[in-house]
Amino acid sequence: MTDSEGQRTLEGKVALVAGGTRGAGRGIAVALGACGATVYVSGRSTRGRRSEYDRPETVEETAELVSAAGGQGIAVVADHLAPAEVEALVGRIDAEQGRLDVLVNDIWGGERLFEWESTVWEHDLDNGLRLLRLAVETHAVTSHFALPLLLREPGGLVVEMTDGTAEYNASRYRVSFFYDIAKSAVLRMAFALGHEVGPRGATAVALTPGWLRSEMMLDHFGVSEANWRDALEKVPHFGISETPFYVGRAVAALATDPEVARWNGQSLSSGQLAGVYGFTDVDGSRPDAWRYMVEVQDPGRPADTTGYR
Repeated sequence: MTDSEGQRTLEGKVALVAGGTRGAGRGIAVALGACGATVYVSGRSTRGRRSEYDRPETVEETAELVSAAGGQGIAVVADHLAPAEVEALVGRIDAEQGRLDVLVNDIWGGERLFEWESTVWEHDLDNGLRLLRLAVETHAVTSHFALPLLLREPGGLVVEMTDGTAEYNASRYRVSFFYDIAKSAVLRMAFALGHEVGPRGATAVALTPGWLRSEMMLDHFGVSEANWRDALEKVPHFGISETPFYVGRAVAALATDPEVARWNGQSLSSGQLAGVYGFTDVDGSRPDAWRYMVEVQDPGRPADTTGYR
């Protein structure tokens, strides 16, 4: 992630990707590492113990990918619902680095908790409340402890990861009561943080990927990254999907932009930022999923990504 003069670099910068075990978090961590950043990757899934996800991806694996990309990856096991663990994590970053330049709040953990189009009275209550804790409370806890360190030096960046832009979600019901609230709350978090960190020299944004080809999504469709297009036979609109590294490059572009403050408090998407900064997905394309959804998928038109990637 360097420009023609080699100035766009994150060497000497420190990032925390909270919830960086898999999916968008992993893509972001690796993209920041490719710019030379030191990246702390936190999560609950380790080689010694899986989280409730019961997935094979681990924080150690993500940290190794960061280092392989050219940065320094540091895996830290932390439950972001446990304030003491988050406080210890930030204390470790302070002790080892003395600074924090980028905070990515990507904690989620709700894929197995929400129910598609279940009303609030039909939805499993324990799962719904657990989803809200994982998706919202974790972000608040992390920001509470991490922002004083990030604000120590001017120019810090806070990225609140969500699903959907503020414009899209404002007029559309997203999946179910609990899912809708969780994703909308994170959008509002970025808006609020923009008011709190902006006057103190930092920038806060909300960022959404498009249709993400995460490890779980690929497994769900029974495909791999190598043959993901095989899923189009059953789900034609999956053609607009993107890898986790696309939104990762979006974060890297923001983190290396000397004028990033222009985005403070705003809701952004990977496709939107690709058009501004000129980065591509790993295959050289520039998927613009949210425009596609508004103009093609939601109106019920036949799947056709021409002009959208």
